[in-house]
Amino acid sequence: MYFVQLKFAANKAAAPQFMAAHNAWIGEGFADGVFLMTGSLAPGLGGAVLAYNTTRESLEARVAADPFVAEGIVSAEISEVKPGRVDARLEFLKA
Repeated sequence: MYFVQLKFAANKAAAPQFMAAHNAWIGEGFADGVFLMTGSLAPGLGGAVLAYNTTRESLEARVAADPFVAEGIVSAEISEVKPGRVDARLEFLKA
């Protein structure tokens, strides 16, 4: 499982121009079964993605294809998380 932080960068002001494309990128992540959750980093610092069912290399390529990343609106940091103990509803993450 991976946690991706998308922190606003120098070109943050261009976000509205690329929002539709960024949302389409998010939709593809869910449709492909890779994204489990997306959300905002509070307070207004950027966004976050919880990804699963992918390799680090594939995720790096997917993140690089995000229009927000490509346009310098956000910088991306990918952290791998190896679950040890989880709620029963999340047992699938330990596989």
